[in-house]
Amino acid sequence: MLNIKSKKISLSLCLCTLIALSTPALSQVDSGIVLAVSDTGSIAAKRAAEQKEALAKKAAEREAKKASEGQKSTETAAPTTAPTPPVEEPKGE
Repeated sequence: MLNIKSKKISLSLCLCTLIALSTPALSQVDSGIVLAVSDTGSIAAKRAAEQKEALAKKAAEREAKKASEGQKSTETAAPTTAPTPPVEEPKGE
């Protein structure tokens, strides 16, 4: 009987000790997670803003490229649209 009681007591003591030791660790983990989430949110917001800026810059570059191509095509198309008179070569007499 004494053997059974000592096992119960040692088991409960061990369980209480583990709970007591893990409680501060759990509270530290929670605060670490909160800090990580707050940092991650601001980092994610910065990255999203940088991506928006990059996309806007690319869109502006594409518009500028299209405009310059449009100007080049009108410049090259204007001289070729003028009719050129056929050149008549004299026949050998």
